[in-house]
Amino acid sequence: MGMPQPTHRMRPASAATTTARKKARRKQRRLGWFILVLGFIATAGALIKLELPRVFDKAIPQGLYREVPPVSALHPELSTAAKELARQAKAAGITVVYTDDFRSSEAQDKLYEKGRSQGGSVVTHAKGGESYHNYGLAIDFALENKRGEIIWDMEYDGNRNSKADWLEVASLGKGLGFTWGGDWPDFKDNPHLQMDFGYSIWELQKGNRPSGSLLADGTTAGEK
Repeated sequence: MGMPQPTHRMRPASAATTTARKKARRKQRRLGWFILVLGFIATAGALIKLELPRVFDKAIPQGLYREVPPVSALHPELSTAAKELARQAKAAGITVVYTDDFRSSEAQDKLYEKGRSQGGSVVTHAKGGESYHNYGLAIDFALENKRGEIIWDMEYDGNRNSKADWLEVASLGKGLGFTWGGDWPDFKDNPHLQMDFGYSIWELQKGNRPSGSLLADGTTAGEK
């Protein structure tokens, strides 16, 4: 028989050693979270510096991290579409007249007072900053009849094709990307056409601007 081999047993760690190891692990976890937070802050800062794309601007309103000048004129894309709408309507024997386009927040407030503190009928439920007109994203139209009069008659059929000219214009506008106020379920705004580019009034109020918007400081939204 051979000599019995000695057995080696691991000594249990002392309480002090176990506590030290736990503290080291906690310190590593805290360091990991700290690095993660620093990385997030650095990434967010880089995105802001590079001008956030629209999807980020809508999630983090521009007004939270930079000064946003008000819009000063009709959006160029909408202006181009309005000219095309007038051309298409003319080809169909209809003369379109635009009665309003960009409207400042101050002008909007004055319009809001009609039928309220001022005489006349209520013409809008939107105060300053609550209308797409205030952001250069809406126009109002009327028709010109054969006598050269500006009319808001939705049954007028000046081109005699058994279709109301007003509804023909609304249909042409929708084909060019406009939303027509006559389709709204509550307060119908039959002269109103707008292009919101996917922005809600809340987002616009918070400083978001569709790319290409003309701003009061002479710049264009989306410029680098």
